[in-house]
Amino acid sequence: MDPTETELIAAVVRGEPACFEPLVEKYSPRVFATARRYARRESEVEDIVQEVWLKAFQKLQTFRGEAPFEHWLMRLTVHTCYDFLRSHKRNRESNFSELTEAEENWLDRFIVEPESAREDAQAAQMLVQRLLEQLSPPARLVLTLLEIEDRTVKEIAMLTGWSVPLVKVRAFRARAQMRKLLATMARDKYV
Repeated sequence: MDPTETELIAAVVRGEPACFEPLVEKYSPRVFATARRYARRESEVEDIVQEVWLKAFQKLQTFRGEAPFEHWLMRLTVHTCYDFLRSHKRNRESNFSELTEAEENWLDRFIVEPESAREDAQAAQMLVQRLLEQLSPPARLVLTLLEIEDRTVKEIAMLTGWSVPLVKVRAFRARAQMRKLLATMARDKYV
């Protein structure tokens, strides 16, 4: 009979580090999937995941068991991803001449006739990813959680530790910032 998560956590806290391995095996796919939404290069994703598991192991005694372990771990993962975004601020002034042909075609169709631009989802996703990379870390985090991971405002508040009104304000500002970037991109292309 396999030990429960609670038993594994208790064993690790008592000084049996080998009991941490089943938790890592069980939740690594979810931690990796979350990290991939915040980092592009696989080496960065691996660094984030390693940092998550290191923090989880070091802070395991702070897990109170009031919520499932998975919730505690995912909150730690989101915070680690946010720390990564803040510490690795990419050059947000990306050159829009670096757009791929598919992205340019999608943008052209979107400018002329927004409804027809829905056909090429992959080009739109690439363009959205490019725009997300230019946002501030809080803006990128809130839009990723809200729009890509389809989380509720309440869930985001729980994961980030922000208040519900702050999540709403940051989402509003992030969308405005993204619209402004898209308008700049379109203007620069046609000026």
